[in-house]
Amino acid sequence: MRLMVVGASRGLGRAFIEGLCASGDSVVGVSRARPNDLSVPDSVRLDWIESDLAAPLEAAVQIEQQAPPELDVLIYNLGIWEEAAFTDEYKFLDDSDESIVAMVNINITATILLLKRLIPKLLGSTNPKLILTGSTSGLRQSGRPEVTFGASKSSLTGIGDALRESFRDDGLAVTCLQLGYLNTEDGLSVPLDEAALRGEGQLVPVHDVVNVVKTLLNLSGASYVRELVLPAIRDERF
Repeated sequence: MRLMVVGASRGLGRAFIEGLCASGDSVVGVSRARPNDLSVPDSVRLDWIESDLAAPLEAAVQIEQQAPPELDVLIYNLGIWEEAAFTDEYKFLDDSDESIVAMVNINITATILLLKRLIPKLLGSTNPKLILTGSTSGLRQSGRPEVTFGASKSSLTGIGDALRESFRDDGLAVTCLQLGYLNTEDGLSVPLDEAALRGEGQLVPVHDVVNVVKTLLNLSGASYVRELVLPAIRDERF
């Protein structure tokens, strides 16, 4: 498998790098900086592209130039949120114009520009897959007040819908993962049973997301998962 993970240095992206690779695979991580202590098998070829998508067009061109010519799987896991998001202190009217522009640039503009350049690298695969990590905050009636983050994650679903139709005849499987609040403190090195205790049922372990994606990667080219909503068991919004 030839895999690229955009937004790969920590949290869920790091878990994708460490949890999805098997012997003989090649994986490319993309982030502002490469982490030093990733745990992957010696037989996995690991490359890294350091790029900051806060400058969308410049970064998209740079990543295109450094990316391998062919991929089987692309996981787009990039996104930022408001400084006070998911806290009682969040107020939309307190968000600076500059921070809103930055979120739109990274979460929407960079996504479109980079996918435009990377999707052609998937189309030569016999079973190409594009996985977009969205959020339950982008779903209708999510119960969340974060305006720009919610808008950008809703836009990601729209991007996925449009790409699915654009490349259906090419066999490109486009899946949107609508993820609830994640436990990103406990990496894959922490046992799942232990990680599942954090948050008392309000957080999804990254282990669960990795296991779901493993299932997606094992599907044949005859089917795909269009959208998957994965909230925590005690998330009363869902």
